[in-house]
Formats: sequence, C-alpha cells, structure tokens
Amino acid sequence: MADLVSGGAEEMVKYVIKTIKNGLEFGSTLQTGIETVKALSPLLEKIKSSTSNDLLDRPRDEDIVRLETKIRGIEELVEKSKKIKRTWWKSFSFPRYQAKLQEKDEDLQRHLAVHGQVMLLANVTEILNILKNMENLGQNQNRGLCGAPEAPHCMGMDDLLTQLKIEMMKKGVSVRVLTGLGGSGKTTLAKKLCSDPEIKGKFGTNIFFFTISKTPNWKIIAQTLFEYCGRRVPEFNNDEDAINRLRSLLSEVGTNPILLVLDDVWPGSESLVEKFKFDKMTDYKILVTSRDAFTRFGTPCKLDPLGHDHAVSLFRHFAQLNESSSYMPNENLLHEIVKGCKGSPLALEVIAGSLCQQPFEKWQSMMEFFQNESILESESYFPNNTPDTDLLYRLQESLDSLEDNNKKNCFIDIGLFPEDQRIPVTVLIDMWATLYNLDEDGKKAMAIVHDLNTRNLINVIATRKAATETDMYYNSRYVMMHDLLRDLAILQSKGKPFEQRKRLIIDLNGDDRPEWWIGSNQQGMISRVHSFVTGLFVKQKQLKVAARILSISTDETFSSDWCDMQPDEAKVLILNLRSDNYSLPDFTKKMSKLEVLIVTNYGFHCSELTKFELLGFLSNLKRIRLEKVSVPRLCILKNLQKLSLHMCNTKNAFESCSIQISDVMPNLVELSIDYCKDLIKMPDGFCNITKLKKLSITNCHNLSAMPQDIKNMVDLEVLRLCSCSDLKEMPESVAGLNKLRCLDISDCVSLPKLPDDIGHLQKLEKLSMKGCSELSVLPDSVIYFGNLNHEMHVICDEEGVALWEQYPNIPNIKIYKAEVEINLNWLHGTRS
Repeated sequence: MADLVSGGAEEMVKYVIKTIKNGLEFGSTLQTGIETVKALSPLLEKIKSSTSNDLLDRPRDEDIVRLETKIRGIEELVEKSKKIKRTWWKSFSFPRYQAKLQEKDEDLQRHLAVHGQVMLLANVTEILNILKNMENLGQNQNRGLCGAPEAPHCMGMDDLLTQLKIEMMKKGVSVRVLTGLGGSGKTTLAKKLCSDPEIKGKFGTNIFFFTISKTPNWKIIAQTLFEYCGRRVPEFNNDEDAINRLRSLLSEVGTNPILLVLDDVWPGSESLVEKFKFDKMTDYKILVTSRDAFTRFGTPCKLDPLGHDHAVSLFRHFAQLNESSSYMPNENLLHEIVKGCKGSPLALEVIAGSLCQQPFEKWQSMMEFFQNESILESESYFPNNTPDTDLLYRLQESLDSLEDNNKKNCFIDIGLFPEDQRIPVTVLIDMWATLYNLDEDGKKAMAIVHDLNTRNLINVIATRKAATETDMYYNSRYVMMHDLLRDLAILQSKGKPFEQRKRLIIDLNGDDRPEWWIGSNQQGMISRVHSFVTGLFVKQKQLKVAARILSISTDETFSSDWCDMQPDEAKVLILNLRSDNYSLPDFTKKMSKLEVLIVTNYGFHCSELTKFELLGFLSNLKRIRLEKVSVPRLCILKNLQKLSLHMCNTKNAFESCSIQISDVMPNLVELSIDYCKDLIKMPDGFCNITKLKKLSITNCHNLSAMPQDIKNMVDLEVLRLCSCSDLKEMPESVAGLNKLRCLDISDCVSLPKLPDDIGHLQKLEKLSMKGCSELSVLPDSVIYFGNLNHEMHVICDEEGVALWEQYPNIPNIKIYKAEVEINLNWLHGTRS
C-alpha cells in the first residue's frame, strides 16, 4: 500500500513540478507566480489537518514539516527574484533562474521519492488546476494591457515627468489627464512614468497599462484584466455586469496602491474614464493620455512641443549621428531641419530616421522642403484640415523619400490592419510574396521591414530571440505603427473614388452600414423587418470594386449581414473580427483571384467560424492564416500551399473530418501550428502530405507524440517542435527524412531521447535542442555526423553542451550555447 501510494503520488507531483516550470516559462507575471505558490498553502493546511496521515507508518509531523520546507524554499526564491529586479516582465522567468529553480525542483523530487505518500492526502487535481491556469495565461496575447512598460527614450519632458510623479506618489484617489497633439509624446511620457523606480516601488505589480480603442469593449477590458491578475476569467452577461465585476476585482487588488494608465483615450470618451473611478479605494491613481483635455477631471498636464536644444538632441539620437556616420551634416543644415520639425517628437523621429546614413543631397533636399513649405500646400494635400494636418504634411515628405516603390507600397499595406494592434511579420510575408513577387521565405520582406524600422516608420517587436540570424523563422516577429503614421498610410489610398481604390478598408460596427452598402434605388428598404412586413425581399445591388487588397474590420456586435460585393480583382482578403461567432462573407466564393486569406480575431475567446466551405470555390487560394478561431471542418483546398493556425481550436478540423487531410490539402508545402492547446495528435493521413517541406508545431502543450510514419514526408526540410512540453516521444522514423535541414526541439521538457539513428540525417544543417531538460544522453549514431560534407550548427544550453562534449572528435559540428532569454513581450500587446 505504501509503495502504491508513494509511486502514484510521486508521478503526480513530478507532473505538477513540470507544470510549474512550463507556467513560469509560458505564464504571465511574477505576481502570478507568487499567488500560485500562495494558492498551495491552503492545500498544505489540508494535509496537516487530514486524519488520513494516520495510515502512514512514519511520523506525520516530520513528513509534513519536510514538505512544507521544500515548498517554502521555492516561495522564497520567487520573492528573492522579485527583489532582484523590479521590472515586472524581467523579474522572473524559467530561463533566467533555471539553475536555481532546477535545484529546488530536484530537491523536492528527491524528497517526494522518499516521502511521496504525504502528497496523496492533498487534492492533487486541485493543485493541477491551479498550476494549469499558469500555462493558459500565455495563450492570449492581450492587445492593450501590460504591466510597467520599458523605459522609452525621451528628452525635454523632465519637468512634466516630475510633476506627474509627485501627483502619483501622493496617497488618495485621483484622475490626471496628460494632453497634447498627436505625436507629441504622450504615450512615451506615460511609459517613462510607469518605468520610474520610485513609481514601481510604490505600485509594484499593480501598474495596469491599457491602450483604449475608438470603440472600447467593457467585456474584453474586464476579461483581460482578470486574466492579467491571474484570476479565473468569468463570463459577463453585459457591460454593466463587466463593470461591476471589474470594480470588485480592483477593490480586491486595491489593498495595495494601483496605477491605471488609460492611453490614447478618444475625444468625447469622458464617460469611459468615469466608469474606472472607484472612490472606495484608498490609493488609486488614473492617468489618462488624450488629444482632448477632459477638463471635467481638473487642470490637465499639457505636453508642449520640444524646445530647440532638446529637439536637436533627440534628432541626433534617431539620426545616429556619430563617428561611424557616412555623412555628418553641418550645424546650419542640421538646425534648419530640426526647426522644420516644429518640436514634434514623432516628426523628429521619422525625419531623422529617413536621413540616417543618407548622403548630403538627401539632407539638402529635406532642408529645402521645410524652407519652401506653406500651410496652403499642406491643406491642399490633406484637404480635411485637422490639428494633425501640418504634422502629416511633414511626415509625407519622409514617406516620399522612399525611392523604392515596393517599400512605399509595403508601408501603405501596414495601415490596412486595426489601430494599436500587433501585425505578425509572417502575415506581411504572405501578402507581399503574392502582391510584389517577393521570395516565399521572407528574406526580401524582412529587408523591407528592417528598412522601414530604421526609418522609424514602424516598430519591430521580437518576442523571442532567433537562434541564428539566418533562421528565417519569423513567428515571433511583429510590427506596430503609430496611429498618426497609420493615418498617413490610409490617406495614400484615398486619392481615388471608393470603387477604384487598390486598397479598400471597410469598418462595420453593429448594424451600422456605409451608404454604399445598398444601392441608391433601394434606399428606405434596408431593414429585413420592413422587408418581411411588406412582403418584399429586396435583392441588394452588387458593388463592384477594383481593390487588390480588401480589409474588413467588424466589432463584437456585427451580425454577419453582408452586402453582395463583387471584389473581382482582390488577391488578398483581410478579415479582422471581435465576435464569438463569425461567418465568412457570401461574396468570398466569387473572389476568383484570391490568393491570400487572413482571419484574425481580436476578441477574448475563440470565434466560431462558419461558411468555411466557400473557400472550396477558390482555385487560386494559396495561403491561409487563422488566429484565435475554432477551425471548422475543412473543405477540399487542392491548391493551398501554406496553412497557419495560431491560438486556434483544431479539433473540428482535424478530428471530425471524414476526408483524410492529405486529400483535403494535397499540395500543402508549409504548415504552421502555434499555441493550439487542443492539439493532442496529428490527424489521420497527415504524413501522406508528401509535398510538405516545412512543418512547425510550437507551443502546443498537449501534443504528446508525432506520427510514426513521418518518414513518408519525403520532401520535409524543416521540422520544428519547439516548446511542446508534453511531447514524450520522437518517432524513430525521423531518421529517414533524407532532405531534413533543420530540426528544432527546443524546450520540449518531457522528451527523454533523440531517435537512435539521428546521425543518419546527412543533410542536417541545424539542430536546436536547448531546454530539453529530460534529455540525459545522446545516441551513439551522432558520430556519423562526422561524415557530413558541410558544417552543422547545434544550439543547446549548458546541459546540452555537456552531452556533446562526450563526442569531442566529430568534425564539422559547431556547438553554440544559447543565451539566457528574459523576454515576456509575447504575453501582451505593446503600443508604439
């Protein structure tokens, strides 16, 4: 009995420990880790009070004290991590403290091997549920929420920063508004405040940073905050219910001071700010950034244009003027250009970026532009005169300086996506390969992205570091664009009538429809109810558009009531949604030239996607990317070459399909599955997709095994199985993949061994195996890598290096020790 109890409990607790590791690596914040450890304390108390301990032969108190000591040791390490560095997303992660945590875990496992009976007395299922929540936290890339942001580079804002800091450090409840023109540095200053050591010292992990959309959704705001705080996310009946529960949550965490930043609040949204005010708290600060002063909340802090000296310093920083510069402008030229930026931090950043490493002629041309400009010119270029018109006119010159037409087109394309949202680089690669005949691997697309980033026209975010510069795996790269630069991009497409534009952006909210949605001869009969009452069923007039790219954004109340559009020329369809249920538009089946479909759900829960069968009519469709949707049963897509699934539910697509997947997508060349938590195994017939060259299955924590007949994929060149924490077996037939160039099993923490004949992979160029903590020995066949005719790179951690050191005489193998990575950017959206 004792052996049975000890063995079963030990296995359960080993799984708990592994889940802790995964949670710390893929989980949310340091605060979540602390609260998770605290959540185990009541369970320990259950053990102490349980009479079942009398079943054990050894004294109960001694066992309990030992176990309690082990758990408290881990808790102390978490607390120590918090003190080491206060920047929340860098405070604690598995990679950073791997050695120390591993030592604690191993110590606990050794203890349980001897005293494992104790754990049977606790509700192990309850422990697993608590810890499993940590793993799920990383599944949602929350757009608009984060803890204390990184300190941005800013100049000339010290006085206002001090003023805000004094206000925030006072005890009490208050709302403070930071106002200024677009591009004046409001978000930058707010981030600078949040990253201040004294501010973080006071508010700790209770710094909440929201970017507010034009039409904010209270349910999503509340769900996001619940998840961020490590709480179970409830279902909300309506907005009022969401607000009430949000009040309760903030009151609960409000035992400590709270700083809430509402960034980029739209004019006229005072009521939204009011709903965040909770007077019952003792120390609660709200900082609002907006182009509106919101005077009802008191005298605002106004962000004025930078003074000339600070503007020059900021310009020098972004223009990278130093000894290595290819051209150093004379002081007069420099100062004239800075004057032309009129103290706008955004203009200084973008103009400086456009001149960085450029020859004299470019600088001279920019100076002449500013000297010759007039307000009449800017108003003629941007006829809808707004406070941002003058700034947009100046930014336009930087865009016009792009001599490569492809780069300018790519910049304009980035404006097709919703404001303040991350855009996956892989999406841009898919689009641009089709629209501009760029290479399929994305090398040319990434060159354009890097150039736009250098010019400060976009921001590039790398959520995880690539193992090598030549990896060409871009799933962890994202792009963001300042809202004014997005406005600039959109303006480039508005020069022609609606039906003639090459890029078309359509925003649909609730039941509101644009004027063109129904033809003029049907005005007055747009309501289905009216049609039903009158007995008239009106057929909508088809709207023919010339757009090559069609971007449609809908909110959470959209009813999927589509018009009968005729986008005959569209090659790319971008669908941005927020609703729990979403139907593909009926006109999809008529898009005969469509090659790329991108469906992204920015809501909180997976959206149920319907009418997927319409895609079966599209013979030219080559690339599909779906994010946060429940993928329905697949239809036959004979010419599909690439399928990307990110944070999707795949069960209906993979397990309920009556046709083998190899018959559904016989010409598939690349498959990427990322953060699909319901993926347990690959579908039947999967290995019969013989044309597949790239297979990436990453962060799928319930995937336990790969198909044994994987060797049938005779053309497979790249196999990535990164961070599949439950993967316990690598098929021996992997060794038969004769064209395999790259094998990545990084952070597969449960994988105990490599295939015995792995050394027979004579085309292998890269093997990445960092974080494979269960891997204790290499198969002897690795000596056959000595027969390679090329250099092979092995990327591993310290333990992996030790394994390869046992085979010191294998030529052509280069061992690289992976750098410790401390980066949780992937957990949340970040405003540019």
